[in-house]
Amino acid sequence: MKTIQKCVFTAIAAAVLLSAVGCEGMSRRDQSMAIGAGAGAVGGAVLTNGSALGTIGGAAVGGVIGNEVGKDRR
Repeated sequence: MKTIQKCVFTAIAAAVLLSAVGCEGMSRRDQSMAIGAGAGAVGGAVLTNGSALGTIGGAAVGGVIGNEVGKDRR
């Protein structure tokens, strides 16, 4: 079971790194949302021992938080 969790964590971490490279043409708000979703997915997976629902929920929450952080505060 631990091997599967390590594989899931590694795959999620790789996806986050690859998505960060693709952020060049994105706005700051979009970048913050993507980074938040990636970090939330990793956090959700870790907290729920690799549960798909936890990973998806973490990504959703992280995306919302990243979206709020990336807003212009003028």
